[in-house]
Amino acid sequence: MISEGNSFMRGMLIGGAFCVVVTLLGHIKLGHEHITNHEHHHIQAPNKDEVKKLSDAERMELSQSIRVYCIILVKPKDLSQWAAVRETWSKHCDKVEFYSSEQMKVFESISVNTNDMWAMLRKTIQMVYYKYKTEYNWFFICQPSTFAVIENLKYFLLKKDPGQPFYIGHTVKSGDLDYVDITGGIVLSIESLNRLSSIFNEPEKCPEQGGLIFKTSEDKQLAMCLKYKGVLAENAEDSEGKNVFNTKSVGTLIKDAMANNPQKVVEGCCSDMAITFSGISPNSMHVMMYGVYRLRPYGHSFHDALVFTPPPNSDND
Repeated sequence: MISEGNSFMRGMLIGGAFCVVVTLLGHIKLGHEHITNHEHHHIQAPNKDEVKKLSDAERMELSQSIRVYCIILVKPKDLSQWAAVRETWSKHCDKVEFYSSEQMKVFESISVNTNDMWAMLRKTIQMVYYKYKTEYNWFFICQPSTFAVIENLKYFLLKKDPGQPFYIGHTVKSGDLDYVDITGGIVLSIESLNRLSSIFNEPEKCPEQGGLIFKTSEDKQLAMCLKYKGVLAENAEDSEGKNVFNTKSVGTLIKDAMANNPQKVVEGCCSDMAITFSGISPNSMHVMMYGVYRLRPYGHSFHDALVFTPPPNSDND
């Protein structure tokens, strides 16, 4: 009997291990993910070794298929930040436009004529959807104090199907609601915009204005509207599980790492494939641009499998 029991347990363990392997293999698949039951809350960047196995034609197709439209929400008080974003990282978007709370003469922008941040975001998304829904498949929304590495964003999105309702960034929990913190930037697939366009026609579920007495932040309000359409917030991580959308500056993250684990400052600070940092001053934004795009160790090659070519006017490389 003991021998039979041991055989039974071994069989159970082998069967369980086989199921785990099959599940993992299912997640290694390259190309666009087609997710029927889209309820996961943590998603990771592709594995670099798997990407290297792609043919040149597959790499080219993937790199050209991801088109990112960048939305920067600005107010008159943000002029210095606004100027820094225009001159630095935003040139690497496939297209970038600034949406302002009021008409501005200093820089070109699209006015939405409201100071209510939720109404501003809502109107902006509506305008963008009707104008660009057939031209772009990914939409990146951020504040003017955010610095973004668009090439890393495109790499992260390689295996993601924009036909699925993706709502990605740095997630935060508030009661029963998981939402993407706009401080670190918000990424929406075209399918998420399709669903938002639908819920915007139901003001009882997705109001046009924030609360009259207790204001709900624009990122939380966005999450509530998306949740009505079955779109859940997802935390973006690299292949090692580190956050790639950051709601703090590089300096603050390094200080935190030094305080929490001084033996592993670099490893504990930031992902090598970080997409955003926040709370960046105009001068620091130019310094970030130098460090990310201009400084090069001579003779060193990163042997990247893919190349994301920035638009022709991207003269900051």
